[in-house]
Amino acid sequence: MSAIFDFTSLLTVMLLLICTCAYLRDMRPTIFDGGQTLQPGEMRLKRTGVTGFLWKMSRIGERLSPYVGASCAVMAIHILFFK
Repeated sequence: MSAIFDFTSLLTVMLLLICTCAYLRDMRPTIFDGGQTLQPGEMRLKRTGVTGFLWKMSRIGERLSPYVGASCAVMAIHILFFK
C-alpha cells in the first residue's frame, strides 16, 4: 500500500523527512538557500518551491527537536513491536 493512504506510513515518512532535513541543514547551513543572497532593502530570503518546503521541514526539526525525537522513538517502537 502507498504511504499516502496509510496514516502510519505517512507519519513515518514525514518524521524521516523532518529529521533528514534538520541533519542536512546542521551539516551545511546554506544547503536550502539555493545560492540566494539578500538584496538591498530585503528583510529575508524568499524560499519557494521544493527547497522552500525542505527549509521549512528543517526549521520544524530544529525548533521542535525534543518532540520530533520523542515522536521518532514512539514510531520506532510502534513499527518494531505492533506492526
